[in-house]
Amino acid sequence: MQLIGSLLQSAMQIYSYVIIIYILMSWFPNARESSFGQVLGAVVEPYLEPFRRIIPPLGMIDISPIVAIVALHFATYGVGALFF
Repeated sequence: MQLIGSLLQSAMQIYSYVIIIYILMSWFPNARESSFGQVLGAVVEPYLEPFRRIIPPLGMIDISPIVAIVALHFATYGVGALFF
């Protein structure tokens, strides 16, 4: 069972890195329109969409990905509590 828990925690950690890469891609013009950006968008946007519906952007700053990453870290800690 510890193996499953550690695999889930590793997957969640990697997913949080993918979200950060996707956020940083918004700083570069046309990065999200590339094939790599579209693949990342297909992976990340379904998770970010509920947070974007709840938390509106503050001007030009979208803080919903930060809240999504914090929620993902809480879920990672929850997986650790369940399996270890």
